[in-house]
Amino acid sequence: MKIGTVINSIWSTRKDESLVGVKLMIVHLHDRPREEDGRIIVAADLIGAGIGERVLVTEGSSARRVQGLENSPIDAMIVGIIDEEKES
Repeated sequence: MKIGTVINSIWSTRKDESLVGVKLMIVHLHDRPREEDGRIIVAADLIGAGIGERVLVTEGSSARRVQGLENSPIDAMIVGIIDEEKES
């Protein structure tokens, strides 16, 4: 899993039928030492994340392990909303 911040949503009137009803969000991944260096991806969101929230994202085949989306063209999924991060 990776940590990212939701920066916007995507509206798409034409898309694969298996994505109808699936919210798509633009996520800035924090996978680099400096946050501004992270990648920007589109992730499916079934849990209701909002713009500005820090989220957990899974990528690859694990993103399709949701009932009903096994054959969807999804390669990134928001799987959690981060409430807080504790420093060690």
